[in-house]
Amino acid sequence: MELSLQYWYLFPISILIATIAMSSGIGGAVFFSPLFMLALKLEPKIAIGAALATELFGFTSGLIAYYKVRLIDFNLAKSILIFSVPAAIIGTIYSGCFSPTILKTIFAVGLLFIGYQIFISWRAEERQKYEFEHKKEFELHHESELTDIHGNVYHYTVCNKGMGRTFSIVGGAFLGMISVGLAELQEYLLVARCKVPTAVAVATSVFSVVVTVLVASVGHFYEFIQDGGDALNQVVNIIVFTIPGVIIGGQIGPKIQKSIPEDIMKMSISILFIIVGFFMLYTLI
Repeated sequence: MELSLQYWYLFPISILIATIAMSSGIGGAVFFSPLFMLALKLEPKIAIGAALATELFGFTSGLIAYYKVRLIDFNLAKSILIFSVPAAIIGTIYSGCFSPTILKTIFAVGLLFIGYQIFISWRAEERQKYEFEHKKEFELHHESELTDIHGNVYHYTVCNKGMGRTFSIVGGAFLGMISVGLAELQEYLLVARCKVPTAVAVATSVFSVVVTVLVASVGHFYEFIQDGGDALNQVVNIIVFTIPGVIIGGQIGPKIQKSIPEDIMKMSISILFIIVGFFMLYTLI
């Protein structure tokens, strides 16, 4: 195996992506996968494997930061993981059954769908209309309560558990196949639909994704090791720069999570998803 400095520029890019991902709860692979496919011209399978490995380290770094401030709802995470982990295993196993064009199409359509859903759910006027109502309601009637290290108390109820299970299965399967889906779908459900406090939703989503990504990335790396050759060499030469970057960004993101207006963050990311999704579909024409 020959190490190369060819991808050195991925180090600062990875810091930026991980900072955005950890502050918003969006999976970093949603940025890395199109970056690897479009900019580096990697085959989807290699790009997805490298993105999953990178995301694993970035989310683990962010997980440590969120764990320190006690913002993770482990009971909620458990209800996600019992569905997402088996689905991720199945998605990883069957990812090789699809052609690169199909994987790119699924990825692009998924980005468009998630971007659109976040966009319509986080319009400022809708959030302002319901925010006060839900806050008062949860002060009186709530299923869950969490107190962070600073003494802030969060009251919330996870709504529509059937949809939550479905999103865990679909998100886990997509994560195994194309490296994205679980974090985005869970955040849409918890924050946009159930009005779970953003800090709790993001921290819990990060924990759930770390465990699920760990399972999915092991499967992909096993295939790379079995195949050996150029694929494994490419992945190693990429992650040797992306992993240190996301570890740094994973510590920065949680610190700035509360300083960025939620509407600006969500609307910007949703627009970015839509742009990347359309561009990826364009490259398939």
